[in-house]
Amino acid sequence: MNVIITGGTSFIGLAVTGELLRRGDHVWTIVRPGSPNRGKLPVHDHLHQVELGLEDMERLPERLGGGHWDGFLHMAWDGVGSAGRSDPAVQEKNIRCSVETVKSAAALGCRRFLFSGSQAEYGSCRELTAEDHPCAPVSQYGKAKLEFGRQAAALCEELSMEYIHARIYSVYGPGDHPWSLVNSCLKTFSAGGHMELGECTQHWNFLYIDDMAAAMAELLRQDGISPGIYNVAGEDTRVLREFVEEMYACCGHQGSYEYGKRPPNAEGPASLLPDVGKLKLATGWRPAISFQEGIKRTLASVSLKS
Repeated sequence: MNVIITGGTSFIGLAVTGELLRRGDHVWTIVRPGSPNRGKLPVHDHLHQVELGLEDMERLPERLGGGHWDGFLHMAWDGVGSAGRSDPAVQEKNIRCSVETVKSAAALGCRRFLFSGSQAEYGSCRELTAEDHPCAPVSQYGKAKLEFGRQAAALCEELSMEYIHARIYSVYGPGDHPWSLVNSCLKTFSAGGHMELGECTQHWNFLYIDDMAAAMAELLRQDGISPGIYNVAGEDTRVLREFVEEMYACCGHQGSYEYGKRPPNAEGPASLLPDVGKLKLATGWRPAISFQEGIKRTLASVSLKS
């Protein structure tokens, strides 16, 4: 397959890029001008870099020129930090630029457009959440991803392009942001430090980065998949405290932790109880890495040693 990717230098983007290259695909990754992360991309004969900002995506067809492309994976999204997730102007820009990205994908002849949505689109859920669950996002980030999905689905139908919307849950692993819960816990515990946490009484679900990449590759590559929304998450849902305590054990019970010391994030104290039955049925995918194994791999990563 010939695939175009935006956001390819991000944590999840790098993993999906690597997965597609391992499967023999040719990948054109759109890199922001001056991106400090472009050096993280692998050197590979099938990987091609195209320098272009998200705000200039309408210029992509002229930049790529002639050629044949099968699929488009859109992961670029500004304002993913706490402040940006809450900024309506940043999120509105994301919607506008992403709509232009859909148009460019169609102009290039892509047959399928895969978007990296988010569990934040659902809002605060207390029950098992399938793709038809009502959405009531709390953050501007969740609202924007939901709104783009609505616009993109209609536009793709008009442009005769399949639209797949992946609602990605909590992904962890080597290369994640150092301030993520998993990396913060592992670094602190490994150093014998003290970790101050929120209440951690909500249900949570973690998915290892390689399993996420495999799921996204299946959604992009498999023939016969129905357009629509697919939850991308793990099968291991527990009270968050159980995950914290498992990380603590994997670090040899070093350091200490205390609950109830931090406020909730921009989405509020939501629980994650994803139903991934639709994804499994459509693609045959299942997560292969247990949480314990994923934590061991993350502990061994260079990012945690540095």
